[in-house]
Amino acid sequence: MRFDAHVHFNTLNEAFLNYGIENGMRFLSIVTDMPFFPSIKDQLNTILKIKKIYPDQIDFATTFSCNGWGGSNWLSKSLDNIDRSMNLGAVGVKVWKNIGMSLKDDKGNYVMIDHPSFEPIFQFLEDNDILLLGHNGEPKNCWLPTKDMTVESDKAYFMAHPEYHMFHHPEVPNYEAQLRARNNLLKRHPNLRFVGLHLASQEWDTNEVGAFLDQFPNAMVDLAERICHLQYQTIDHWKKIYDFFITYQDRIIYGSDIVVDNSLTDDVLIQHMNERYQNHRKYFTENEWMTVQKVNGKFKGLGLPVSVVDKVYSANALKTYK
Repeated sequence: MRFDAHVHFNTLNEAFLNYGIENGMRFLSIVTDMPFFPSIKDQLNTILKIKKIYPDQIDFATTFSCNGWGGSNWLSKSLDNIDRSMNLGAVGVKVWKNIGMSLKDDKGNYVMIDHPSFEPIFQFLEDNDILLLGHNGEPKNCWLPTKDMTVESDKAYFMAHPEYHMFHHPEVPNYEAQLRARNNLLKRHPNLRFVGLHLASQEWDTNEVGAFLDQFPNAMVDLAERICHLQYQTIDHWKKIYDFFITYQDRIIYGSDIVVDNSLTDDVLIQHMNERYQNHRKYFTENEWMTVQKVNGKFKGLGLPVSVVDKVYSANALKTYK
């Protein structure tokens, strides 16, 4: 069994679930406090509905809402919702970039992930050995001018969505501040198990990812929507990227970050994901020259040992998400 350990099932899509069955792939759907997603309640209801029909095909991580943050019952309600989700089978709790990049206090200050108001939640997770998943900050490209961005997909995305292009929003705490706040949190809670989603937002340099993993031995990272950044670095630094996977083979989890909703027909979704999965697999397992749309340049596949690929696609997810 292989795992795509970072997807978002916002609707029941039996065609894609059956595609997973046919291809020996299980999914981890991650509930997220995102403004353009369905409500947290609706996301959970959708996943629980899927689990009843496809119990061996999907797991889920939950989250808590920042709506009402600072109110008198926000904390107790958040803890109750986390506890309820864990009893329903959640494998962890996610925090999203809205903490640090959009949430503000009553004085207009941005609220970071190391703010004292979140401490009881993280202490609860640590005390109960509940996994924390963190999407903290954004790719470093988010804070750069478009012309300086490294991968074509980021250039296209931030040109189309300037409201999320932090280069144009200097009032938001910068890239370094986002990661510093996350690291402060992890230092306060050394026994907290953590997954740094999207290569821990340090996708631009595997040395930075490795330093993060060295500093926090209870942390893992996933690859969701950041493989293209590795491919970009592979153009000039093949051995560096290869060595990263060899050195940290027990700390890396595969994920795609696909959002399953009604925006694509079943045929188009499956074709898109099949091509994506095949390209990723080729990059990891073969050492042939290849190109992808998200990267401007030609690079060589990593040709990783089978044992390493099996950990990235299977064993590490099993170990981490149990």
